[in-house]
Amino acid sequence: MTWLDGNFDRFDESAARVRPPKRGSKPRTKTRPAHDDSIPARVLTVDRGRYLVLADEGTADEREFTATKARELHRTAIVTGDVVDVVGDTSGDEGSLARIVRVTPRVTILRRSADDSDQVERVIVANADRMLIVVAAANPEPRQRLVDRYLVAAFDAGILPILCVTKTDLKDPTDFLAHFSGLDVPVVTSRSDDPPLAQLAELLRGHTTVAVGHSGVGKSTLVNALIPDAGRATGVVNDVTGRGRHTSSSTASFRFPGGGWLVDTPGVRSFGLGHVKPESVLASFTDLAAIAENCPRGCNHVDDDCAMVEAVVAGELGGEGPARLDSVQRLLRSLDGVA
Repeated sequence: MTWLDGNFDRFDESAARVRPPKRGSKPRTKTRPAHDDSIPARVLTVDRGRYLVLADEGTADEREFTATKARELHRTAIVTGDVVDVVGDTSGDEGSLARIVRVTPRVTILRRSADDSDQVERVIVANADRMLIVVAAANPEPRQRLVDRYLVAAFDAGILPILCVTKTDLKDPTDFLAHFSGLDVPVVTSRSDDPPLAQLAELLRGHTTVAVGHSGVGKSTLVNALIPDAGRATGVVNDVTGRGRHTSSSTASFRFPGGGWLVDTPGVRSFGLGHVKPESVLASFTDLAAIAENCPRGCNHVDDDCAMVEAVVAGELGGEGPARLDSVQRLLRSLDGVA
């Protein structure tokens, strides 16, 4: 008998196969566990969905162990430097695995985008209060605008930048450093054979510092000198292209001697600022920002009636004025999608 025969009364509903309800991604209830038994921990590094965390920092019970992200945090980014709450097996024994159930509010967030037109921000490090910008005086040649971008990202995040110029035995960095003379930024110079460890230690001890820099500038070498057991891979600069090879592939935290943390990041060749507002760019150039207070209302800081432009034309900022104005204007144009 078929449906076409019209004998619907003979159909046995009990014989029909009932599909189980589709399993969705939403939790079955809005009431989530309180996790009152959770303990705080610091995220030291992230590797393919696994997080190395440190619990009971600074106590006799201090221990490291691996954790995963709880299901309810599947859309939450967890990065090196985050302070999280964990549950499960937090013993630190071999094979133990805990779960991260909460990320505590961050004090600072260092972010970047893929490029200046990309509004999607990528969190690099959380809770850092200092940024060590490492740049070589030569081999590879220093890139002023990349350093400008680091400075903008640091000031936007509320992080104190520190500029460290390596390989000064290869080239005098005076001309390069003149570009940043108007900024209130600590500057440290370093020879290849004599890194200024004592000077850097005074600046970094007791702080959480994120180290950034172009590939091949000697950042990993400097980290290994500051923290002998860091074991960061080092590389050389290609003689043909003049570019360094990426050696550090992940962001990792290392305890700084005497207190604090040093977070080493992979070398980059670009640093997008698509998430940064134009006013944050100008605030990074404190000498120009003071002059910009006299700009006409609605000034975009790139036209000739800008007070900064007039000051540079009048020579009020010295010989480096035109280069500094060019840097800030190029950054402003790139954020606006013009260049």
